[in-house]
Parts: sequence; structure tokens; C-alpha cells
Amino acid sequence: MTEKLVLVPGPDHPITVTPAPATVTVSLGDRIIAKTDDALVLQESTYPAVYYLPLDSVDPDVLEPSTHRSYCPYKGDASYYSLRDADTFSENAVWSYVTPYDAVSEIAGHVAFYPDKVQISAG
Repeated sequence: MTEKLVLVPGPDHPITVTPAPATVTVSLGDRIIAKTDDALVLQESTYPAVYYLPLDSVDPDVLEPSTHRSYCPYKGDASYYSLRDADTFSENAVWSYVTPYDAVSEIAGHVAFYPDKVQISAG
């Protein structure tokens, strides 16, 4: 088995994790599926910032575990959820690093949403 490449954030690829400055709300269609004052903002290099919400702030009725997995050499192994609400199904719309690498350990117990699959607002 090949060992996974593990990279540490630095000047050429910085990563910061900070508390979100406002309440973050996530909606699937017209339904609010998550709302929290405890979100985190992960800013990785030049990529768009990503909100990570505590998993317990998400309505569990819409989360459907997925078998999809991915890997980031800076954050670790990601697992996914699909979203299901009535007639709406959004495959692999949510991801989580259950055991993230030390550099981003704050995102453990949190999930992030693909912004093209849900509506995310902060304020």
C-alpha cells in the first residue's frame, strides 16, 4: 500500500481557520437545514473561503451518508454526505474531515457544503 502524501501549510500554501464573524445559515431550496453562530472559516491559499459548521447544527433528517471519499494532503481523508429533502436529492453535497491533520484540527466535528448545491449566507 502506498503511503499518502502529507503536506504542511506554509508561506507557499497557507491555511487559516478562524471563527466566522456572523451567523451562518444553510438552506436546501426553501428549507433551512443548518444555522449556527459557531461556524469556522477555512481559508486555503488562493481558494475561496469555506464555512465549516458543527455537524450537530445540521438537521440530521437531510443527511444521508455517502460511500464517496477524497483526500487532501493538507487536511486528510474526507467523507461525504448527500442531502435528501422530499423530492430534492443532492449527491455528495457535504464533506467532513473526521480526523483532520493537526494543521486544521479545529475542523474536526464540522461539515462543509458545496455552494453550488445549497444556499449559504452569513449575517
